[in-house]
Amino acid sequence: MKTNYIFIALIFLASCSAKKNQFDASGTFEAVETIVSAEAAGTLKVFTVEEGQLLSLNQNLGYIDSLQLFLKKKQLQSQVKAVLSKRPDIPAQLASLKEQLVQAEREQKRVENLFSKDAATQKQVDDSRSQTAIVRKQVNAMQSSLGISSTSITEETNPLTVQIAQLDDQLQKCRIVNPLAGTVLTKYAETFEMVSPGKPLYKIANMESLILRAYVSGDQFAACKLGQKVKVFIDSNAKEYKEYEGAIEWISNKAEFTPKTIQTKDERANLVYAIKVRVKNDGLLKLGMYGELKF
Repeated sequence: MKTNYIFIALIFLASCSAKKNQFDASGTFEAVETIVSAEAAGTLKVFTVEEGQLLSLNQNLGYIDSLQLFLKKKQLQSQVKAVLSKRPDIPAQLASLKEQLVQAEREQKRVENLFSKDAATQKQVDDSRSQTAIVRKQVNAMQSSLGISSTSITEETNPLTVQIAQLDDQLQKCRIVNPLAGTVLTKYAETFEMVSPGKPLYKIANMESLILRAYVSGDQFAACKLGQKVKVFIDSNAKEYKEYEGAIEWISNKAEFTPKTIQTKDERANLVYAIKVRVKNDGLLKLGMYGELKF
């Protein structure tokens, strides 16, 4: 009777060993996880995120209270208007001088016509020309002075304009916009909570394709290459496996000891190389799930 138990145990161990040896490597599925954090300080007024929710790129998820920033922006805009109101009205202030110039040019032309008919002296012609030149210089001088004054006043608003741009950036950061398409794995904050810059709001990962991080021996390492197609298996039921196609997208160039979660205690002293296999997810693959690999 004892011999029968030993025989059965040997058969079981042999079957387990055969099952294990039919695969070249094993590992767990993982994904590139991104933690999205707050970029502004304030109360989380609206936050429409739930764990397991599928989010699209640039989807609006809510906003952080930005009333004080908005009011400060309005104040700066009023200051800009107040400063710009001091700029001189160049056309209005030049209007009288330009009218004098028109009159001077008309008088000069009249005197020159009289001179051509010997009805005016050369001195009258010179005086009219001189008067026209003087008025023209006054117009140019006034125009230059008013232009410099207007430019100077406009430049006084530059610091205010920069502050407004900074507030616009801060207001933009009060909006919570999803940076990448994927599935929400963990939610860290709730509506009406106080948040500060850097506080995690949620964790997201693209689950359309997952990465199987597996470990290969030194002999297998020599046969691995980037882009290589491999077969990936997961448990379908107690006796069957579901097969996927994967591609090697990363190969470690450094050996490491076998992770404790993968192999037995005796095999942990073996040096292995980590590889990453990209597998398209049909919805059955989950993070942390074990997978088998066959080249």
